[in-house]
Amino acid sequence: MPARAAEPVVAGRYYHVPVGRGEVPRYVLLPGAPERVDAIAARWDEVRVVRQHREFRVAIGRYRGVDLAAVSTGIGGASTSIAVEELARAGADTLIRVGTCGAIQEKVRVGDLVIAHAAVRLEGASDDYAPPGYPAAASPDVLMALLEAAELIGARYHVGIVASTSTFYTGQSRPGYRGYTWSPVSRRLEELRSMNVLCFEMEAATLFVAAGVYGLRAGCVCAAVANRLRDELVPEAGVDDAIRVANEAVRILKELDKEGARPTPSSIAKVVSRLAGKG
Repeated sequence: MPARAAEPVVAGRYYHVPVGRGEVPRYVLLPGAPERVDAIAARWDEVRVVRQHREFRVAIGRYRGVDLAAVSTGIGGASTSIAVEELARAGADTLIRVGTCGAIQEKVRVGDLVIAHAAVRLEGASDDYAPPGYPAAASPDVLMALLEAAELIGARYHVGIVASTSTFYTGQSRPGYRGYTWSPVSRRLEELRSMNVLCFEMEAATLFVAAGVYGLRAGCVCAAVANRLRDELVPEAGVDDAIRVANEAVRILKELDKEGARPTPSSIAKVVSRLAGKG
C-alpha cells in the first residue's frame, strides 16, 4: 500500500484555505467572489476572524445565535473542490453556495434567485470524485431550508436544475475570442433550455458531488444577474437577497439540528414559524 501523503498544512493552517483543524464552524457559506464574503459578514452580529490567501477569503463569526463562516471559492470547480476538501478537514459539514448565474429561461428574471436541487455536470472537476452517472444533487434538508428562507424574506425565486460548466465563454455557448465557436458547445444553451435547465453557473456540480461522496450536506442559491435570452446583465442584481436567504437558511438548519428533528417540510415549517415569531 502506498504511503499516505501528509495533509498540506503550513504553520497550523491548510495550504489554500487559511484555517486550521477544528477552527471552522459546521455551517459555511461559499460565495465565489472574495468581496462577497464581506457582504455576507456585514449582516452578522459578530465577525471574529478575517483572512485571505489567493482566492480564498475567510470570515468566521456569528449570525443571530449561530456560529458560521463564509469562504470564497473563486471561479470554477477546481478551486471549489479545494475549498470543500480543506473546510471539511477543518470542521465544516454543511456547505451552501451563494453565487450568481446567467438565466437561460424566460421566466427567470434578472434579480430573481435560483435555488438548485441538482446540477448538470459539465464542469469536469466532479469527474475526479465519481463516475458520470453519480448524481450532483443538493441535500434535501438544505434545499428545504433555502426554500423556507426564501419564503421568509419574500424573495422571488425558482427551484430547479442548474448547469455547471468548466468555462464561462465557449462552455456557456458564448463566442470565444475573434468569434470562435465549436459546434458541440455552441448548441449547449438551446439544448439545455429544452431540458428545462434554469441557468448556467460554474460551481454547484462540484460542490454537490464532493459533498455526496463525503457524506456532507450541500445546497446552492444563486442570484440571476443575467438573462441570456434577453441579453441582459445587471451585476449584483439579487445578490443581497441570496445572501439574506443563505444566512437565514443556516439559522433554520441550526434549529433543526439542535432539536434532532427529521428534516421534513412540516418540521422545517415549524422551525421557520418559531423563528419568525422571534423576529
